[in-house]
Amino acid sequence: MENIGIGAGLGALGLWLFIAAVVVAGIWDGIRKREANHETLRRMIESGKPMDQELLDKLFGADKEVHKDLKIGALITLSAAPGLALMGWFLGRLDSEVFTALLGVSALVACVGIGLWIAGRFAERRYAEEERSS
Repeated sequence: MENIGIGAGLGALGLWLFIAAVVVAGIWDGIRKREANHETLRRMIESGKPMDQELLDKLFGADKEVHKDLKIGALITLSAAPGLALMGWFLGRLDSEVFTALLGVSALVACVGIGLWIAGRFAERRYAEEERSS
């Protein structure tokens, strides 16, 4: 029985190490892309090529619309909630407590999706106000 505890602990450690590796890889990738953009800009300045605002926005991502990204995330998250509830229903045939647990998880995921949608609506209004004022 003691070996099961060690195995479960190693499994949990492996999961968190994987998550940490994914996060670090994402950060490293973002840094490399930013460095490449800076290098492109530096070479353009050295060669004397003209730079316009559209090119700078394209290089450094100023044209991103955050509210669209938030709404897309909300739709993806909200579509996962019924799937989790359905999975709980199927697994509930094996154990009745599983259905209740996965129904709670489904509700939590739905709340996160609703929060993302509200954040997207808030950001959309905020950007619209900034555009009108400028």
